Amino acid sequence: MEHQPNNPLHGIRLDRMLEHLVDYYGWEELGERITIRCFTHNPSIKSSLKFLRKTPWARERVEGLYLKSLRDAKKNTENQK
Repeated sequence: MEHQPNNPLHGIRLDRMLEHLVDYYGWEELGERITIRCFTHNPSIKSSLKFLRKTPWARERVEGLYLKSLRDAKKNTENQK
């Protein structure tokens, strides 16, 4: 595997990102933040992955929200110290 120090998403699989977002926000809030049908109507990891793998703009939104959630979690941890 090629080393990519400037790419925070390198080595992170889409299914892991999605699982993290569902754990962090829940399906309802995730559907409010990224309004796509696979998050708002009978959501599941499997159906969402199928859609995201075929839809680059939606995947970019998920990746962006994933990075934001990591930054927010880090801030919350630092504020609790």
